[in-house]
Order: sequence, then structure tokens, then C-alpha cells
Amino acid sequence: MNKFTMVGVVLTLLVVGIAAWVYWPTPPAPTTPLPTPEPVAEVIATSSQAIIGTSVEGRDITTHTFGTGETDLLFVGGVHGGYEANSVRLADAMIEHLHANADLIPDDITVHIIPVLNPDGYALPATASDQSRRFNANGVDLNRNFDCKWAPESSWRGQTVSAGTAPFSEPEAAALRDYVLATNPSAAVFWHSVANNVYGSECENGILPGTLALMNVYADAGNYGKVPKFDAYPITGDVEGWLASIDIPAVTVELETRNSIEWERNLAGTIASIELFSQ
Repeated sequence: MNKFTMVGVVLTLLVVGIAAWVYWPTPPAPTTPLPTPEPVAEVIATSSQAIIGTSVEGRDITTHTFGTGETDLLFVGGVHGGYEANSVRLADAMIEHLHANADLIPDDITVHIIPVLNPDGYALPATASDQSRRFNANGVDLNRNFDCKWAPESSWRGQTVSAGTAPFSEPEAAALRDYVLATNPSAAVFWHSVANNVYGSECENGILPGTLALMNVYADAGNYGKVPKFDAYPITGDVEGWLASIDIPAVTVELETRNSIEWERNLAGTIASIELFSQ
């Protein structure tokens, strides 16, 4: 084969290849659809922390929230600062426990915990006087500064105490008021010491049925006494009474001592309270 014949053969093969590439039919698309990627699951935050106000001396007042349900429940410690320091330690322990056991919160419940309403009193050393550790930095008893039968002076165990210049005159009380109005809890529990009882609340219109139910459930679960109405001495301007005045059931849990957080008793009472309001 001479070189001219070889060139002809090469050109022929090239032409045939180009024609095959141009005219060869396109294969049909596959009839089986490709698998759809799995959707990315939405991440829903089930716990959070926020600052709801500041104290007289500028310390943060924080709240810890657990769950996403439509029914809100409020738990508060440290209304009387370092004088009832075990109520703050109890609230902190409850926060830690709920972080580790999120399944304790039903789908229809949101739990709010304010560990210390009076951080200035809590910050004082144990050597400070009971009065200074109990009151805020303005010398006001915060549990006399709410709008239920308020008066400028009230009482505490035979002593006359300042209730502020007006209802909610203190920034700590105002912070709690604003948070309650924003979240509209179905009930509230306040941890105090010392009496070994769960107390109901009332203002001008008697004790709410929901308050009695909450008192009974918490007291039975925690093995505390039950007292529907505090009557050891007259008080005015208490936070539980203010909540009653706006139709929110509220109880005071007075621990048995001022040392222990009585963990098992209060965990049982807290869980029972949550279950009471879960559908």
C-alpha cells in the first residue's frame, strides 16, 4: 500500500467516525428517578438563658428557660438573697438537672427558672447581718414591694421593714413584674426558707382554686405541710399576692432548714407541679 492509499484510508475512517458521533441517537434518560436527598432536620432550641433586668447595684437578674410548650410555669429563688441562700442553690441545682434531663419537660410545657431575684443581697458575705442579706441594696424587702395591699412599711417577724416608695419601685421587683407580664405563666412557685410548709396566696378576692391544687400537689410530693393562707403575722405587697390579683396561681415553698436544699423533696414537688399543668 503506497502512502496515498494509506492517507485515503485514514481520511475515510475519520469521516465515518465524525458521522457516527453526529448522527448516533442520544440514549434515553433513565426512567428511575434519582433518590431525593433526606431533608435536614430543623434544630429547635429547648433551653436558653436571658437577662431580664439588673439589681440596684447593677448585677444581672437572669432566667433559664426549658421546653417549648404553650403552658408556661415559673420558679423563683433568692427573693431574700443570701438570707435564704439555700433557695438559690436549689434553683441552680434544678437548672443543672433540667439541662441534663430535658425529657422531664413535656411537649406542652415551658419552665422558667429565675435562680436569684435579689443578687445584691446574695452577694453579701455570710458575716453580714440577716437584714442586709435579706433586703436589696436600697434596704427594701422585695417581697413587700409588689402591688397587692401595698403600704410603704410592712412587717417581718415583728420588725418593721421598708416596702419601697411605691409598688415596683425597686428594679428587681419591676424586672419580675415585666417578665411575668411578658410570659403570662399559668402558675408560679417561689422557694424560700424556713418553715417546712407550702403556702397558698391571695390578695383581695380569696384563694384561687389553681393555687390550692398547686399547693396540695407540691406539698404531697415533697412531704411538706400545707397552709392555704399565711397568717403568722400581717404582710403587704408580697409577690404571690400580686400574682393572685392577676389570676395567676402562686405558692411559697418554705424549706425546712436554711442549710439544705432538700433536693429529693423539691425535685419531686417540681415534677409533680409540671405534671399538674401538662395535658
